[in-house]
Amino acid sequence: MAQTIELGQTAKRDYLKSLERQYQDRWRSERLFEIDAPSQADIAGLSTQQVHQKYPKWFGNFPYPYMNGSLHLGHAFTISKIEFAAGYERMLGKRALFPHGFHVTGMPIKASADKVIREMQLFGQDFENFEQVQEEIKQEQERDPIDKSKAKKGKLVAKSTGLTYQFQIMESIGIPRSEIKKFADTQHWLTYFPPLAIADNNALGSRIDWRRTFLTTDANPYYDTFVRWQVNKLYRLGKIKFGERYTIYSPKDGQPCMDHDRQEGEGFGPQEYTGMKMEVVEWSPAAKEAIEAKVGGRKVYLVAATLRPETMYGQTNCFVGPTLKYGVFAANEKEAYLCTYRAARNMTFQGIITPRGEVNKLAEVEGASLIGTKIKAPLAVNPEVYVLPMESVLATKGTGVVTSVPSDSPDDYQTLMDLRKKAEYYKIDPKWAAIDPVPVLSTPTYGDLSAPAIVKQLKILSAKDTKQLAEAKEIAYKEGFYNGTMVVGEYKGQSVQDAKPKVRESLINQGLAFAYAEPEGLVLSRSADECVVALMDQWYLDYGEESWRAQVEELLQGMNTYTEETRHGFQKTLAWLNKWACARTYGLGSKLPWDPQFLVESLSDSTIYMSYYTVAHLLHAGSLDGSVPGPLGITPDQMTDEIWEYIFCDGPFPNPSPLPQDKADALKHEFTYFYPYDIRSSAKDLIPNHLTFNLYVHAALFPKKMFPLSMRANGHLMLNGKKMSKSTGNSLTLREAVEKFGADATRLTLADAGDGMEDANFEEKSANANILRVHTLLTWCEETLKDDANLRHGEKNYFDQVFEQEINHLINLTQTHYTATNYKDALKYGFYEMQIIRDWYREVTSNLNMHAQTIHYWIRIATLLITPIAPHFAEHIWTTILKEPQSIQLALWPTPTSPVDRVLLESSNYMRTTVKSIRDAEVNLLKLMAKAKSKKNASSSSSSDSFVHFDPKKPKEVKIYVATSFPSWQDACVGIVQDAYNTHDSKVDDAKIKESLIQKGLIKDKRAMPFIQAFKKRITEYGAQTAFNRTLPFAESQVLHELAPYLTKSLNLEGVEIVSVEEALQKAQNGELGYSKVLIESSEPGNPAFEYRNV
Repeated sequence: MAQTIELGQTAKRDYLKSLERQYQDRWRSERLFEIDAPSQADIAGLSTQQVHQKYPKWFGNFPYPYMNGSLHLGHAFTISKIEFAAGYERMLGKRALFPHGFHVTGMPIKASADKVIREMQLFGQDFENFEQVQEEIKQEQERDPIDKSKAKKGKLVAKSTGLTYQFQIMESIGIPRSEIKKFADTQHWLTYFPPLAIADNNALGSRIDWRRTFLTTDANPYYDTFVRWQVNKLYRLGKIKFGERYTIYSPKDGQPCMDHDRQEGEGFGPQEYTGMKMEVVEWSPAAKEAIEAKVGGRKVYLVAATLRPETMYGQTNCFVGPTLKYGVFAANEKEAYLCTYRAARNMTFQGIITPRGEVNKLAEVEGASLIGTKIKAPLAVNPEVYVLPMESVLATKGTGVVTSVPSDSPDDYQTLMDLRKKAEYYKIDPKWAAIDPVPVLSTPTYGDLSAPAIVKQLKILSAKDTKQLAEAKEIAYKEGFYNGTMVVGEYKGQSVQDAKPKVRESLINQGLAFAYAEPEGLVLSRSADECVVALMDQWYLDYGEESWRAQVEELLQGMNTYTEETRHGFQKTLAWLNKWACARTYGLGSKLPWDPQFLVESLSDSTIYMSYYTVAHLLHAGSLDGSVPGPLGITPDQMTDEIWEYIFCDGPFPNPSPLPQDKADALKHEFTYFYPYDIRSSAKDLIPNHLTFNLYVHAALFPKKMFPLSMRANGHLMLNGKKMSKSTGNSLTLREAVEKFGADATRLTLADAGDGMEDANFEEKSANANILRVHTLLTWCEETLKDDANLRHGEKNYFDQVFEQEINHLINLTQTHYTATNYKDALKYGFYEMQIIRDWYREVTSNLNMHAQTIHYWIRIATLLITPIAPHFAEHIWTTILKEPQSIQLALWPTPTSPVDRVLLESSNYMRTTVKSIRDAEVNLLKLMAKAKSKKNASSSSSSDSFVHFDPKKPKEVKIYVATSFPSWQDACVGIVQDAYNTHDSKVDDAKIKESLIQKGLIKDKRAMPFIQAFKKRITEYGAQTAFNRTLPFAESQVLHELAPYLTKSLNLEGVEIVSVEEALQKAQNGELGYSKVLIESSEPGNPAFEYRNV
C-alpha cells in the first residue's frame, strides 16, 4: 500500500512556518491583495486603451471548487497556476486581480445530505448503531443470499449502498461523528466548507481578493439575479430551447445527470444506435421451453443494437453471448423484446418499452439456450438466419445481441470461420453457419469483402486475436465509411456516408428497427444510481448550432491556449458538442425564470461567473451568501436584467431605474476595467464541458472586446508518482500538505510538479528537501550580510563582472518562463540555477572573497525572482535581512540596466567546462597509470610516456595548450557541411556531404563522419549561424590567466602554465621533455588540452 512519508526532525520546518504565519498576517493587515480599478476621476477623459496603458491590469481565475469537502492537493495544483501568475504580474506593475468563489449548484451536496439522512435512519442520530446494524446485515445475507439477477434484497440490505457510507467519508476528512448529523441540512454544507477553503488558501499564502468571493445558487440572492439575467438573455436569443432529445438520466433522482452530478462517468454522453427487430421464426428447443409459454402470445424479437445499419443487407447470422443472461421484456401488449436487462431499462425511458420507467420481464434465458434459434434478418439478402455463439459479446454494451455481417466486420468474419472449423466443439449444426459473406459495399483498397481481406492482411487466425481484431475493425470501419460505395439494395451506387442515414430511416419507417441510445460508458449519479439514456422533453442549450459554433471557432482562433494540445482539445470538443440539458428538478440551484419548476444545472450557471467577480465586492463585500450589502448599498431586487445588461453589454439604462445610475456606473466601471479576463487556468478534463461552455456563452452574450484572452490547461496531479487515493493512503489535502511541509516548500514542489497537459507529480521527498533548502538559504543570506566587513569592496574583478552578467541572464531567462506560465522552468532558472551560479562564484573567488556589492545584488535578485512562487521566505529576506520598508508583494520585477554581455557569458561557460576537463584529465591520467602498472610485460618503449614519470603524490603543475585555429581536416568538414546546408528548410543534404567527402579524399578518414554528425547536432541545438561561426567571442588565454589562481588553489597545484599550441609544438620538436605532441595536437579553440607533470 502506497503511503505518504513521515517527517523526522521538524524544527526547521516549524521555524519557517512561524515566519509564514507572520507575513501572512502582515499581508492581510495591509490588505495587499484587495485590488480595485483606478478611480473614475483618475481615468476621466481617457480611452479604454489609454486607461490600460496608464493603469495596466491583469485578471486571472480558475474554476471555482465544489464545496462538498476540503480542498485537496489537486485543487492546490490548479490554483497555483493562477497564484504564481498573480505574483508575477504584480511585479510588472499591474493591478493583478485573483478572485475565488465557491460552487454549490447541483447534485453532490443534496445527494450527500440525503445519504446522511438515510444513514441516520439506519444507524441512529450519531450512527451509534452502525456496528450492530452491520452485523444484522451480514446475518441476513448469510441467511438469504442475494440473487443479483433478480435484484431482491432484504429490508436492511436494501438500505445499504454497498459503498463506503457518507458518515465514514466525513469522518475521514476530520469531521467529528457527533457533528455529522448537521450535514443532513444542505445549508450546513454551504456554511461549513467555504470558510475552511478560505483558511487553507490563506495558509498557502494565496494572493486572493476575498472581498469578491461568493456562493452560487439562490443561497446568494445577488448571484441568483446574475444567473437569471444570463439565462433570460440566452433564452431570448434562442440559445436555450425546449424539445425532445436524448440525455443521460438518473431514474432514482428523476432528472438528467450531467457531468458534475456524476460519481463516475464524467464526459460520457448518449451513444445512438439502430435497434434491429429480428422476429423469432423458430425457437431452439431449450429456448422454446424457457420462453414460449410465458410471453402471452406476443411476437418476440431479438433486438440488436448496430452502428452500421447500411450493412444489414449482408447479415448471415446473429450472435449472442453464450454465458450471458437475457430477458424477454414486454414492449407492449403485442410485442416482446429479447435483450439484456440493462438495455431494456434504457428502452423503457425512450418510449420503446411502455409504460415509461417500468421493466416487465416475462422470461429469462441463458445465451447458450438461444443457439440455433431461427430469426428474420431485416433487409438481408438472406431473409432468415440462425443465432450463433460469440464469446466476446458484452452485457455492458449494446443489447447483448449482435447482428453478424462477416463481409465488413472482421470480428464477425473470424468468429464465423472459427465456428465452421469447430462446429462440434461449439455444439452447433454446421448448416447454421453455412451462409457465406455477402458483398454489401466496395472500397478501393479492399474490394467488396473488406473484412476477409483485412483479416488475411493482418494474419489473424482466431477470434481470440483481440488486439489485431481491434486494429482490423478500425481499418474496416474507417475505410468503409469514408471510401465505401453501396453494391446492393435500394441505394446501390451511393456512397456509404450518403446511404447510411437513408437506410436507417427506411428501416425505422418500415417498423423493422427503432432508434435506441445508451450511455457511452458506465455512468453513476451522486446517489449511486446507474444512469440510462432517456428521451425526454427538456430545456437545453443549443450548443453546436452552426452559426453559434462559428462564433466560438472565431473566438478560439484569437485566444491564446499556450499549447497546441490544448487548442486541439477545444477543436475536438467543438466538433462533437451539441445540445446540453440546462435544467433539472433536484439539487441546489437558481430557478429557471420562465419555468420555475426547474433549476439551472451546475455547468450552466457557471459559464461566465468570471464577470461577476468584477462587481461582487461592491454588491456584498466578502459576504459569501450576500447577507451583508456592499459599500454601494445595493439590494438584490435592484439588480434587474436591465441593470445587468447595462453593466456588461452597454445596454440602455432603464427608465425608470431600480437604482441610481451612479451606482450602476460604479459597477460598470469595475467590469470594463478588469474585463476581459487575461487567463483562465484549469485541469484538462474541463475542456470537453465547462471551458468550452465558457467560450460559447461569452460568444453569445458579450461583445468581442470582452472575449477571453487566454486559457491554459494542465494535467492531473499525482502524489509520489502514483494516483492520489484515500483507499491506499496516498493522498493529501491542501491543509495537510501545508501543515506537513509549510507553505513555501509546498509551493516550490507544486511549481516543480509540471506544467503541461501530461499528469504532473508532487514528490513529498522534494517537498521535504525544499524545507532544508529554504532554511539553508535564509541562514546563508543572513550570515553573509552580517559578515560584510570580511567581504571584498572597491573595484570589481573579472569574476564579479561575469557573475553579474550571469545573474542578469537568469533574470531574462526566468522572465520568459513566467510569461509563458512555465513555472517548472521559472523555478529551475530563477531558483536552482541562481544558487548554482552563486556557488560557482563563491568557489572561484574563495581566495579573494566575494565582492560585497555583487553578492548583495545576487541576494536581492534571487529574492525577487522566487517571489511569485515562494513569497514567504522572500518576504523575510526582503524586509528583515535587506531592511526594505515595503512588503515584497509591492516590489517590481528587476530589469538589468544594460543588455547581457554575451561574451562574458560564453567565457563563464568556458571556465566551468575547462575546470571540469582539467579535473577529468587528472582522473584519466591516474586510470592510465593504474592500467599500465597492471601490465606485467609492459614494453620498454612505453617508458618514455610522460605519465610513467608522473607521481600524483608529489608537487605538480599543469600545462594548458591553447589553440588559435582548428585542425585543417575539421575546417574542411565544416566547409562540406556548410555547402550541403539548405538555408530555406534548415536541413543538411547527407548525399551531398558524402559526395564532397569522396571528392576531398576524407571519406576514409575515421574522424570525419563522427565529427560531422556532432556538428549537425550542434546546428540543431544552437542554430546554423552560431554553429558555422567557430571563432571564440573571447580571448581564451586571457580567461585562463584569470582562472589560473583558482585552478592552482582548488587542484592543489604548484602552478599553471598556459602555452600556445604553436609554442608547445616547437618545444616538442626541439626535444624538450614534458611536451606530448599527441596531446598538443588534440587542442582546439575553446577546448584546450592539458598535461600534468611533477615539479
